[in-house]
Amino acid sequence: MAIREEAAEPEAAVRVVLADDQPLVRAGLRTVIDGTAEAHVVGEAGTGAQAVRLARELRPDVVLMDIRMPGMDGIEATQMITSGLPGTRVVILTTFDDDDNVYAALRAGASGFLVKDMALDDILTAVRVVAAGDALIAPGVTRRLIEEFAARPAAAVQRPRELTAVTEREREVLTLVGRGLSNAEIAASLHISPGTAKAHVASLLAKLGARDRVQLVIAAYDAGLVSPSR
Repeated sequence: MAIREEAAEPEAAVRVVLADDQPLVRAGLRTVIDGTAEAHVVGEAGTGAQAVRLARELRPDVVLMDIRMPGMDGIEATQMITSGLPGTRVVILTTFDDDDNVYAALRAGASGFLVKDMALDDILTAVRVVAAGDALIAPGVTRRLIEEFAARPAAAVQRPRELTAVTEREREVLTLVGRGLSNAEIAASLHISPGTAKAHVASLLAKLGARDRVQLVIAAYDAGLVSPSR
């Protein structure tokens, strides 16, 4: 584990902790992130336990978290971080054969899911998006991930979630969020402006106590608004 301290850290930069057991992966991510004024790596961890410890000590904005690490894995680490540090968001770094683990990470509170072979610049963009309070799932993974997640027993055995405080229009928006649509796609589908769609999503986040868009997807399935494609 290495805690990096640099006096030149920009005040407005997104503070990032890297958690991956491969030093070369961390080095590549660090080079890209520290190469911009918008983000800064404040710590590195090679295990889940180290990631949790660093997150508690440094209170970063974002943790880039590998799933498979020795000892405590990334899922358990994500659960501990998101439950104890509401200001810190976790982005999972995964591979296409990690589906089972990614579903568990959804429940653990992760705000983003990226495939490791994505361009490093795209990962940097994801850090900015998640730090700003949104959620992100890598293109090409989104709908498959959502549908497969919804079909898992963990989702099926729950009683439908009640949405008593949600308006009819918000139910429509939540349904489309659950199907993996972006705000722009929701706006086009419902013939409303993108700004109105964004406002409805923000209202849903507040009413449902959701951290981000990923949790809205889970809420849509839990409420029975969306069912997986067959």
